[in-house]
Amino acid sequence: MALSDSRRDGYILGRVVVVDNASADKSANDLSYPVLPLVVIRNDVNRGFGAACNQGASGSGTDYLLFLNPDARVVHDTVTKSVQWMECPENARTGILGVQLLDENGHIVRSCARFLATRYFIYRMFGLTQLFPRVFPDYCYLDWDHRESRAIEHVTGAYYLIRNSLFQDVHGFDERFFVYYEDVDLSLRTRQAGWTSYYLASVQCYHLGGGSSRQVKARRLFYSLQSRILYGFKHFSLVNAIGLLLATLLIEPVPRLARAIVQGSMTEIKEVAQAYFLLWHALPRILRSHHLRETGALRVDREAA
Repeated sequence: MALSDSRRDGYILGRVVVVDNASADKSANDLSYPVLPLVVIRNDVNRGFGAACNQGASGSGTDYLLFLNPDARVVHDTVTKSVQWMECPENARTGILGVQLLDENGHIVRSCARFLATRYFIYRMFGLTQLFPRVFPDYCYLDWDHRESRAIEHVTGAYYLIRNSLFQDVHGFDERFFVYYEDVDLSLRTRQAGWTSYYLASVQCYHLGGGSSRQVKARRLFYSLQSRILYGFKHFSLVNAIGLLLATLLIEPVPRLARAIVQGSMTEIKEVAQAYFLLWHALPRILRSHHLRETGALRVDREAA
């Protein structure tokens, strides 16, 4: 269901912002929804997910901000029930709310995650999360069926409802994350500011997944690796950040390429090689940016842009 058809009991939809990050498919052309207070922002270049979200949120005077992926679809009461839950006095210290995500077949997507740590990436590199999941857990809550509501560390950015005052206090998304992990970074910073995140299983939203990057697999892998390294240097100890960097550069390509060779996929071999070529090329820039741990500096840059 489109957002324009959803219930609006208990809240006023102040503004709906579509940020077109220099798309080439003309999907944002001639957008017209008379029933929505629609604003379209068109970028000449693709500024990335976090930067586009900050653009959309800029100047908003609403109580809540809802970040909704382009491949996500709400049902008739998704937003209404979300706002009603956040407005309950007992939930006053919940800063971020996520809902139960369903795939195109109606199956529950296990979308919640723990905050990232070097060990989780190492487990994945060696396939330990698949071989011994109870001993080597994944950072995603794969051992939980997502059928009940609970307080969690992070909800996916596909449907990400956050209090606007909190979003402003922590200076929004860190725009160094072009795509991937910018939502985990924001969730962590809100936790450090004394707020919690909550997963509400009684409310649903459809999410296809990978909608922003599913057509460019090599670049998708590159962006994921780049954001991982940025996250590590921003939030981990220096030893753990360097360990993650070395494992990403020197260990992980081996099992990725081995899997592609076993499968006989030249396409995948080329994609992995291209992704790591891009990563090595971007490495000096990534490492130069890791010292900007204070988000206030990032906010100044964003406002001056």
